[in-house]
Amino acid sequence: MNERTVRIEENLRRVCYKIKKKGREILNDVDITPPQFEALQYLRKEENLTIGELSAQMYLACSTVTDLLDRMERNELVKRVKDENDRRIVRIVVLDKGHELIKRVMENRINYVESILSEIDEETIKAIDSGFAIFNEKVEL
Repeated sequence: MNERTVRIEENLRRVCYKIKKKGREILNDVDITPPQFEALQYLRKEENLTIGELSAQMYLACSTVTDLLDRMERNELVKRVKDENDRRIVRIVVLDKGHELIKRVMENRINYVESILSEIDEETIKAIDSGFAIFNEKVEL
Protein backbone atom coordinates (compact mmCIF):
# COMPACT_ATOMS: atom_id res chain seq x y z
CA MET A 1 0.00 0.00 0.00
CA ASN A 2 1.24 3.48 -0.84
CA GLU A 3 2.32 5.25 2.37
CA ARG A 4 1.17 8.65 1.11
CA THR A 5 -2.30 7.29 0.27
CA VAL A 6 -2.58 5.79 3.74
CA ARG A 7 -1.54 9.13 5.26
CA ILE A 8 -4.05 11.09 3.11
CA GLU A 9 -6.88 8.73 4.02
CA GLU A 10 -6.02 8.98 7.71
CA ASN A 11 -5.80 12.77 7.60
CA LEU A 12 -9.11 13.04 5.75
CA ARG A 13 -10.78 10.76 8.29
CA ARG A 14 -9.37 12.74 11.23
CA VAL A 15 -10.35 16.11 9.73
CA CYS A 16 -13.87 14.85 8.95
CA TYR A 17 -14.21 13.47 12.48
CA LYS A 18 -13.08 16.73 14.11
CA ILE A 19 -15.32 18.91 11.95
CA LYS A 20 -18.24 16.54 12.54
CA LYS A 21 -17.60 16.67 16.29
CA LYS A 22 -17.51 20.48 16.24
CA GLY A 23 -20.65 20.48 14.10
CA ARG A 24 -22.45 18.39 16.72
CA GLU A 25 -21.40 20.85 19.43
CA ILE A 26 -22.84 23.68 17.34
CA LEU A 27 -26.09 21.73 16.87
CA ASN A 28 -26.35 21.20 20.63
CA ASP A 29 -26.28 24.99 21.06
CA VAL A 30 -29.32 25.39 18.79
CA ASP A 31 -31.20 22.35 20.15
CA ILE A 32 -31.46 20.25 16.99
CA THR A 33 -30.25 16.71 16.34
CA PRO A 34 -27.80 15.85 13.56
CA PRO A 35 -30.45 13.87 11.59
CA GLN A 36 -32.86 16.82 11.84
CA PHE A 37 -30.17 19.18 10.57
CA GLU A 38 -29.34 16.79 7.74
CA ALA A 39 -33.03 16.63 6.80
CA LEU A 40 -33.26 20.44 6.84
CA GLN A 41 -30.29 20.68 4.51
CA TYR A 42 -31.85 18.22 2.03
CA LEU A 43 -35.15 20.09 2.21
CA ARG A 44 -33.48 23.45 1.67
CA LYS A 45 -31.50 22.15 -1.29
CA GLU A 46 -34.51 20.51 -2.94
CA GLU A 47 -37.70 22.22 -1.85
CA ASN A 48 -41.04 20.47 -1.44
CA LEU A 49 -39.79 16.90 -1.17
CA THR A 50 -42.20 14.16 -0.15
CA ILE A 51 -41.47 11.95 2.85
CA GLY A 52 -40.57 9.12 0.47
CA GLU A 53 -38.14 11.29 -1.48
CA LEU A 54 -36.51 12.57 1.71
CA SER A 55 -36.29 9.01 3.06
CA ALA A 56 -34.51 7.87 -0.10
CA GLN A 57 -32.01 10.73 0.04
CA MET A 58 -31.25 10.16 3.72
CA TYR A 59 -31.18 6.35 3.37
CA LEU A 60 -33.70 6.05 6.21
CA ALA A 61 -37.02 4.25 6.49
CA CYS A 62 -40.13 6.34 5.87
CA SER A 63 -41.28 5.68 9.43
CA THR A 64 -37.99 7.06 10.79
CA VAL A 65 -38.28 10.18 8.65
CA THR A 66 -41.92 10.60 9.69
CA ASP A 67 -40.87 10.60 13.37
CA LEU A 68 -38.08 13.05 12.57
CA LEU A 69 -40.51 15.37 10.78
CA ASP A 70 -43.03 15.14 13.62
CA ARG A 71 -40.44 16.60 16.02
CA MET A 72 -39.32 19.19 13.47
CA GLU A 73 -42.90 20.25 12.88
CA ARG A 74 -43.50 20.61 16.64
CA ASN A 75 -40.41 22.86 16.75
CA GLU A 76 -41.82 24.91 13.85
CA LEU A 77 -38.89 24.16 11.54
CA VAL A 78 -41.00 22.55 8.79
CA LYS A 79 -44.60 21.92 7.88
CA ARG A 80 -46.38 19.35 5.78
CA VAL A 81 -48.41 20.71 2.87
CA LYS A 82 -50.76 18.84 0.55
CA ASP A 83 -49.67 18.97 -3.09
CA GLU A 84 -51.84 21.39 -5.09
CA ASN A 85 -52.13 19.00 -8.04
CA ASP A 86 -52.61 15.77 -6.10
CA ARG A 87 -54.06 16.05 -2.59
CA ARG A 88 -52.82 12.52 -1.75
CA ILE A 89 -49.22 13.74 -1.91
CA VAL A 90 -47.78 15.54 1.11
CA ARG A 91 -44.76 17.79 0.63
CA ILE A 92 -42.45 19.17 3.30
CA VAL A 93 -41.76 22.89 3.42
CA VAL A 94 -38.99 24.52 5.46
CA LEU A 95 -40.37 27.38 7.57
CA ASP A 96 -38.56 30.66 8.32
CA LYS A 97 -37.35 29.33 11.67
CA GLY A 98 -35.80 26.34 9.85
CA HIS A 99 -34.05 28.56 7.30
CA GLU A 100 -32.74 30.81 10.08
CA LEU A 101 -31.45 27.82 12.03
CA ILE A 102 -29.57 26.48 8.98
CA LYS A 103 -28.07 29.91 8.37
CA ARG A 104 -26.92 30.26 11.98
CA VAL A 105 -25.41 26.75 12.12
CA MET A 106 -23.60 27.19 8.80
CA GLU A 107 -22.20 30.56 9.92
CA ASN A 108 -20.83 28.91 13.07
CA ARG A 109 -19.33 26.03 11.07
CA ILE A 110 -17.74 28.43 8.58
CA ASN A 111 -16.36 30.54 11.44
CA TYR A 112 -14.81 27.39 12.92
CA VAL A 113 -13.09 26.51 9.65
CA GLU A 114 -12.04 30.14 9.22
CA SER A 115 -10.42 30.13 12.66
CA ILE A 116 -8.34 27.13 11.63
CA LEU A 117 -7.43 28.64 8.27
CA SER A 118 -6.35 31.89 9.94
CA GLU A 119 -3.34 30.01 11.31
CA ILE A 120 -2.24 28.84 7.84
CA ASP A 121 -0.35 30.82 5.20
CA GLU A 122 -2.16 31.93 2.04
CA GLU A 123 -0.21 29.67 -0.33
CA THR A 124 -1.12 26.59 1.70
CA ILE A 125 -4.77 27.66 1.87
CA LYS A 126 -4.84 27.95 -1.93
CA ALA A 127 -3.30 24.47 -2.23
CA ILE A 128 -5.86 23.03 0.23
CA ASP A 129 -8.71 24.73 -1.63
CA SER A 130 -7.52 23.51 -5.00
CA GLY A 131 -6.76 20.01 -3.72
CA PHE A 132 -10.15 19.60 -2.06
CA ALA A 133 -11.94 20.89 -5.16
CA ILE A 134 -10.17 18.32 -7.34
CA PHE A 135 -10.67 15.52 -4.79
CA ASN A 136 -14.36 16.35 -4.40
CA GLU A 137 -14.80 16.36 -8.17
CA LYS A 138 -13.26 12.89 -8.40
CA VAL A 139 -15.37 11.36 -5.61
CA GLU A 140 -18.53 12.78 -7.21
CA LEU A 141 -17.99 10.70 -10.36
